[in-house]
Amino acid sequence: MKEILRQLSEFVRNTFLILLVLTAGALAVYRLMMLQIVASDEETPAVTNVSVYSQVMPATRGEIVDCTGKPIVSNKIGYNLIIEKAYFPYDHAEGNDILLSIVRILEEEGYDWNDSLPISKVQPYTFTTTDEKVLEKLKSDIKVNNYATAENCIQGLMTDYRISDAYTAKDQRILAGIRYEMLARNFSMSNVFYLANDVDIDTVTRIKEMRLSLKGVNIVEEAIRTIEQGDIIPHEIGYVGPIYSEEEYDKLLENGHDDYELSDMVGKSGLESACESSLRGFNGTKEITVTNGEVSSVAVTEEPIGGQTIQLTLNSDFQRELQSLLADYCTHLRNTDRECRNANCGAISVLDTTDNSVLGLATVPTYDLNVFLDDYDSVLNGANTPLVNRATDGLYRPGSTFKTITATAGLNEGIITGTSNFYCNQNYKYIDTMFHCTGNHKYLNVARALTVSCNIFFYETGLKLGIDRLVQYEQLYGLGSPLGLESGDSGGYLACPETFDNLGIDWYVGEITQASIGQSEIQVTPLQMSVVASTIANEGIRYQPHLIRRVWNNAMTQTISETEPVVAASIPVRANGLYADIEQGMIGAAQTKMPNQYDLNHLGFQVAIKTGTPQSPRGTDSFVIGYAPANKPEIAFCAMVEGGKNAKYMVRQILELYAKYYPDTTIGRALKS
Repeated sequence: MKEILRQLSEFVRNTFLILLVLTAGALAVYRLMMLQIVASDEETPAVTNVSVYSQVMPATRGEIVDCTGKPIVSNKIGYNLIIEKAYFPYDHAEGNDILLSIVRILEEEGYDWNDSLPISKVQPYTFTTTDEKVLEKLKSDIKVNNYATAENCIQGLMTDYRISDAYTAKDQRILAGIRYEMLARNFSMSNVFYLANDVDIDTVTRIKEMRLSLKGVNIVEEAIRTIEQGDIIPHEIGYVGPIYSEEEYDKLLENGHDDYELSDMVGKSGLESACESSLRGFNGTKEITVTNGEVSSVAVTEEPIGGQTIQLTLNSDFQRELQSLLADYCTHLRNTDRECRNANCGAISVLDTTDNSVLGLATVPTYDLNVFLDDYDSVLNGANTPLVNRATDGLYRPGSTFKTITATAGLNEGIITGTSNFYCNQNYKYIDTMFHCTGNHKYLNVARALTVSCNIFFYETGLKLGIDRLVQYEQLYGLGSPLGLESGDSGGYLACPETFDNLGIDWYVGEITQASIGQSEIQVTPLQMSVVASTIANEGIRYQPHLIRRVWNNAMTQTISETEPVVAASIPVRANGLYADIEQGMIGAAQTKMPNQYDLNHLGFQVAIKTGTPQSPRGTDSFVIGYAPANKPEIAFCAMVEGGKNAKYMVRQILELYAKYYPDTTIGRALKS
């Protein structure tokens, strides 16, 4: 028994020792394996994907201010709703849900979102443009055939971006429009997409509260273009908008900036377009680092530089009152004279005679830029075409105001002198045609002929001159071609054989009689005729008109450039007393009797004017050109009313307004006293 117990004890002990050895061995093997695994991990680090993207930081656009520094167009700090590719879902279905969530908020808050897809908003889908280039780009962008219908295009977008059939037709169209806009605006890591602009703080708050569920959606504080005085020369100021096409994008690159993005807002018309390179500034950049699909850092690598500020030559308050003067006078004519019941339109141009800087450009009808941007159709379809700037682009016969040019040519070419007389008995026969004058003036010289506006005197002068020499002086005065205003202006055309040929009309030698008095087939702008008046005031020196006085840096602390007077042409004065005779006749015209409220006598200085009543499709228009003071001119002007009378009745009010806003001038001091 004892032997059995001893053997059992040894067996247990040996078994325990064996198990202990095995356990120790197993632990050693485990430890060795762990050391090898750790060593292997140290030798082979985890794979990390890092991508770095450059993103644009928009520059603040430069302001446009009047001569006193008062903003016409400026910027405000506002909130834009953007989508950033780095945070936006790669899964289209998830992204669509986010886009619709944002749209719901925008709808409830009363905001639109950016959608330029040229397809109707409701079924059956149709194209909303006939522009072949636009449609060609659309079909190319979404990779459908050239013969694809609008329905095909929508279906293509739905397929490409997984727009579910479970959505309503309205939501499908919303998503298709936004997705196309993102595509057209080159939505990418480097280029954010602007979904909505200038949203209010309530909308901002709602979106920020939902940020966790709205991946990639962000609110950014940026400078937003603001129209401060939308009624001040809106045609010349112009507006900004997104880049619409690759052609427009390429043209912008050619103008000196190589960092435009398809999401940028750029000048579309007027000074906003003409001064794009100055106003735009230079965008900055920020660097976005994405590690394993998550944004790990954002760093500014280049700060943006704000655009330059454009300072104009005009006073916005003077311009506003000049506009009201013209509108009120048109209304007065319609209300008091049955013959002027259609006097709905007109223009006034006022220039500083020292350099032809523009002091005022009024046109009736006009519009407010804010209304234009909010409701384009109401302006486009407004009565009497308010989008036409009649001061710079309205084309008219100048009528008897043109006689100042015929007088210049006749005197300077030695055809007449200051003492030459022609006889006027009211009727004038040339070959087989009888022409007429407005009066029976008997014998009269050039000064008297200008004062009483004798047609026969200028028939005779024109016939002796010949059309070639007359055209030469018209061109010297700036007629027949654009004057070079920064925002653009029309050139019109001259009554001459070339124009008649272009119009398909036969030119007869007797046509020069009508050309000599501003009739026939001639078309000029009120701006051109104010330049004619200024050129007479400067005795043959014609300055190029301009709207820009200075260009400043963004903060208006440093002048970048200043507009110097540019002599566009000089009439070589060969006749003694050339402009003295013309001025004498224009002073005489200003001294003719008018109702007391319009009278130009007893102002403390003399005024020189010339009136005209050219024939037009409306019957007759009414023109006046002139300058003041006659002996030392400060301003030149042209006023015109379509289908109206007595435009000269506005001259005194123009002078009084000038005195109000320019009190330290000869006119200002005289009318103040």
